[in-house]
Amino acid sequence: MKNIVDKAAEYAKKCFEQDFSGHDFDHTQRVFRMATRLAEEEGANLLTVQFAALLHDVDDRKLSPETAAHKDNAVRFLRENGLTEEKIREIVEIIGEISFAGTDSVIPRTLEGKCVQDADRLDALGAIGIARTFAYGGSHGRPLHTPKDAPQTGMNREQYESRQSGSLNHFYEKLFLLKDMMNTETAKRIAKERDAFMREFAERFLAEWDGQT
Repeated sequence: MKNIVDKAAEYAKKCFEQDFSGHDFDHTQRVFRMATRLAEEEGANLLTVQFAALLHDVDDRKLSPETAAHKDNAVRFLRENGLTEEKIREIVEIIGEISFAGTDSVIPRTLEGKCVQDADRLDALGAIGIARTFAYGGSHGRPLHTPKDAPQTGMNREQYESRQSGSLNHFYEKLFLLKDMMNTETAKRIAKERDAFMREFAERFLAEWDGQT
């Protein structure tokens, strides 16, 4: 199975080699490393977590909308590499539960799913989370900050996915919500520190924007 995990990493790398929006292969690698750590500390099935982490974005609706509904890319890779249909369904279920969707977000059914979801959300926090937010915003033509457009909270999936605003609003509309959405005790500890760092950054950003510091 170790060889297939390595092949999954190579497959993901090919999928994202032209992406610079923050959902690149570096993101996949970070999620893989964190998910592996969480699985080991929380007692989850390591291989299931690693496969789901490596393949979690290969059918992302923003990158591959035509395969997103049924996770066709992930399914094809796993079948071609001999995983059982039962294991494929388990991994695909995990992938389908990961995404943040506002008030429509789901809590994964399994410990393995919780580890992968936590790992993906942790990569949206802290110093890396700040960098990814502005990288994604810049790649999609979004301004750094839109002072006249107040953040919107309590959005459902449709509202969240159609929302167009400055990058700083993303902190308040999603990122600052993630700490309290973590599933595992390990992720909760990590998220607490990363969240505090981001809040300090946001306060400094606004003070500099207004010329107060």
